Amino acid sequence: MTDTTDTTAASVTVRVPAKVNVQLAVGAARADGFHDLANVFLAVGLHDEVTATPSDTLRITAEGHDVDQIPLDRTNLAARAAELLAARHGIEPHVHLHIRKDIPVAGGMAGGSADAAGALLACDTLWSTGASRDELLSICAELGSDVPFSLVGGAALGRGRGELLTPLPVGGTFHWVFAVADGGLSTPAVYGEFDRLTAGTDVPEPEAAPELLAALESGDATALAAALSNDLQPAALSLRPSLTATLEAGIAAGALAALVSGSGPTTAFLVKDAEAAGEVASALMASGTCRQVRVADSPAVGARVL
Repeated sequence: MTDTTDTTAASVTVRVPAKVNVQLAVGAARADGFHDLANVFLAVGLHDEVTATPSDTLRITAEGHDVDQIPLDRTNLAARAAELLAARHGIEPHVHLHIRKDIPVAGGMAGGSADAAGALLACDTLWSTGASRDELLSICAELGSDVPFSLVGGAALGRGRGELLTPLPVGGTFHWVFAVADGGLSTPAVYGEFDRLTAGTDVPEPEAAPELLAALESGDATALAAALSNDLQPAALSLRPSLTATLEAGIAAGALAALVSGSGPTTAFLVKDAEAAGEVASALMASGTCRQVRVADSPAVGARVL
């Protein structure tokens, strides 16, 4: 690849979705510190966009919600994605990655993972590396447990650390309200609290719930609401007790179900339809228990070039 600062050079923009975990079953800590998971991902219609443009160096810029909370150096997962792809193809990772953020930052909705998947696909397209889907997924798995699903989208069961994906059928549209809390929660801290809370207990092997998979396939929101689960929720609530009031406010407003999204602190509310979403969103904002409210449908497609 030839270094260039030509501002007229082509750029590539990729849109990539957020996720909600409709089931997050967590096993005991492994020897490597990770946990085996049965992680049922559902992509939702909140998106970040990553634009890759040729540059004389690797550079990260960002705009949008809470961008002051994300690193703009090579510790950013998007930068690491560019570096890994470039290294595999013997080129320099000279690219300007501009991230337009709309997914909550550090909110348990895989915003950083989405940016990594978006940057990977954008750079692959910009550099014409011709990487196969399997190669891209391999790089995604190296970057983080949630990154492969950000690339794939739709719905999937994640095994291992969550990176081993099996696509799942979804029979309809599900409507969600997301309540964004003040500040973030560290995923390692939440897993550490999970380990503390489960110490001395027999943690079962994680398995996907058949009734949840059936609800997804049938598109039955009421059945899905009854099957939602998150083994990390007690740990997230232990570290951030104020989230309990948010969950209660959403249920009181008519949500079919409420749970912490992933490691939190964003809370997710499954609702009956678009009208109910508006009502629950308004009630949550009025409750004073959250900083921001977002409404989105699922499933959403994975990372795609615009």
